[in-house]
Amino acid sequence: MARQAQPQTAAELGLMPGGRPTPDRLVTLANWQDPPFNRWAFQHLRELVPTARIDRGTGPVTRLPRETRDLDDLRFAAADGKTTTLAALLTATYTDAFLVLHRKRVVVEKYFNDMTPATPHLLQSVSKSITGTLAGIMIARGELDPAGLVTGYVPELAGTSWDGARLRNVLDMRTGTRFSEDYADLKAEVRQYEQVAGWRPQTDPQTADDLYSYIAGLENKEPHGGPFDYRSILTDLLGWIIETAGQARFADLLSRDLWARIGARHDAEVTVDGHGHPVTDGGISVTLRDLARFGQCYVARGRSSGRRVIPASWIDDSWRGDDETRAAFAGAPQAERFPGGLYRNQWWAPFPSRAVLLGSGIYGQSLYIDLAAEAVIVKFSTWPEALDLTLAEQHVRAFRAVVAALRDAGA
Repeated sequence: MARQAQPQTAAELGLMPGGRPTPDRLVTLANWQDPPFNRWAFQHLRELVPTARIDRGTGPVTRLPRETRDLDDLRFAAADGKTTTLAALLTATYTDAFLVLHRKRVVVEKYFNDMTPATPHLLQSVSKSITGTLAGIMIARGELDPAGLVTGYVPELAGTSWDGARLRNVLDMRTGTRFSEDYADLKAEVRQYEQVAGWRPQTDPQTADDLYSYIAGLENKEPHGGPFDYRSILTDLLGWIIETAGQARFADLLSRDLWARIGARHDAEVTVDGHGHPVTDGGISVTLRDLARFGQCYVARGRSSGRRVIPASWIDDSWRGDDETRAAFAGAPQAERFPGGLYRNQWWAPFPSRAVLLGSGIYGQSLYIDLAAEAVIVKFSTWPEALDLTLAEQHVRAFRAVVAALRDAGA
């Protein structure tokens, strides 16, 4: 990966400059996910899509002391076999912000594309890992049961394709639901779903009025409990289950049980559809350091400021899984990227024998947690394409190199 000029910032591109932007510089509901408009939109989503606030609470902010190290020249083997550096990777992969936390200390923190420490950035599917964590907290309290039927939590779904599906199937993406996640296919379910969620203008008159109605109308392609198949809509169903079991709005539950307990400095937010239903699969926005604080809670065995927040058993189960989950994952296309890995509890566990969890979102969002090394890596990006497997591989290679350098240095 050759060193190249940093992609232009939103300001350099003249996006939304104030006053009355010309059409080529106007970020709208129709174009905000597309390049180069996403360079501005991912930091300003509340101005484009309705959001619900996730209150940080009134407790103390978790301190993240600095112990800065220069890792710019850290070298590692790129996916093409050539050697590159961390600085070159950050430049080439449209980075908006990057942070490395090791043993509770910030060793690297960088901001690009006009982003600041107080700027919330869209997480895309890293949101799934936060939503899954909230489910894990509720499971530990006995409010949810992984073996419980989906229709037992959401009675409105009785008599639909969700009959027979269990919460465990939803957590691990193993329902039989028909739902294409092919972003290149404009007719795929994921594109129709974006209209329902309020992420794109509603141009299909046959589209459901709201997210929950859309979920209720989905069909199956196979029995529940089969192979792993990544479908974002399942996390939105999980959000619905969380709301009904918790008898409150998702944003309020997430604030009370997680966000207000990890010592976050800033409120988070989640997009909602026209009926107020949360987009829990990809609609959460947070600041760089606050996502690192969330990751640090995992490193600390689920504790923050001396109190239990996340069940330790949930953390262990998320990366260990079981033989059935690994077998279900083995036949999926993603197994080529993560041989021997699995998908569990809304987390990727990429390595079969290492306690690593990965939250990953389209356009280059990453939360990488190495539990054994006590390391958390956060990367916000605005790739020009939704899914670039080569860039995704570069991310993981870089993260592994960073952790190895910290471990070898005894930092």
